[in-house]
Amino acid sequence: MKKIIVSTTINSPTEATIKYCQKSDWIFIIVGDTKTPHEEYRALEKQYPNVIYMDPETQERKYKELSDTIGWKSIQRRNIGFVEAYNMGADIVATVDDDNIPYEAWGTDVLVGKEIDVDIYEPEAIVFDPLSVTKSNFVWHRGYPIQLLQERHKVKKIGTEKRKVLVQADLWEGDPDIDAIGRLTFKPLVKFDEITQPYATNKITPFNSQNTFLAREVIPFYSVLPHIGRMDDIWGAYILQKYFPNSVVFNKASVYQERNVQDLITNLEKEILGYRQTLNLIQDLDNYEAFLPEESKKFYDIYRKQFDK
Repeated sequence: MKKIIVSTTINSPTEATIKYCQKSDWIFIIVGDTKTPHEEYRALEKQYPNVIYMDPETQERKYKELSDTIGWKSIQRRNIGFVEAYNMGADIVATVDDDNIPYEAWGTDVLVGKEIDVDIYEPEAIVFDPLSVTKSNFVWHRGYPIQLLQERHKVKKIGTEKRKVLVQADLWEGDPDIDAIGRLTFKPLVKFDEITQPYATNKITPFNSQNTFLAREVIPFYSVLPHIGRMDDIWGAYILQKYFPNSVVFNKASVYQERNVQDLITNLEKEILGYRQTLNLIQDLDNYEAFLPEESKKFYDIYRKQFDK
């Protein structure tokens, strides 16, 4: 089984990056940008035989049309890593951030492709907040519709069922990449040590791209959409679930996030589209393209075509 980690960065190699490099049973694709210190990552390639660094020239040579639809100075360069991993024959792709430090056991409890027993939670709302059933449920997952915040704790466990895992979203401790309103309000440091068993829902649910494992078959339908701010991975997650309903399983935390420096007000501004439109998107998911700007639709069309070659 071929397992590939995908990340993108503009930073010098972080503690998290080095730890992922040391996961020798995984190939690690690092997608660079114009500001990335390229020589430092070329040095990692030489040090670790499982590391592949895609500099801007490589991306332009291999995926020029797709690259142009994403643009530079963009975390959405990660999509090129997804395509590269798929073309390399990946059975599982782990999408990670360079400020999420993996625990020692990271990647050893991969459930993707397996049919397992999971606890099923049923919210009264049409969307499930995966943080609502944790002890840190004073915050909510980024991309959960803010119109439903007052309802998100109205959830109950309805039993256990077998589910084939196509998306495994491991949780993240520390200073997580949650909703900007939640971070500004609570400045949280979270821990999810009470979560020991995988769980899921029959409703649609947000997941992000910071510590998530994807089955090969869903990769052509998942992307971090450019040109929509911090809804990039979240709307990508909702769109994936249109094609693969009941495919997402949440699992115990496997990383600690020491978050890169962020401007929280800028983050808030980049989430406005989601505050206004995420609920509408979910309620009319069959017509998701109507909620995307033209440049995002152009990207998604070109992205999907990469998998037809």
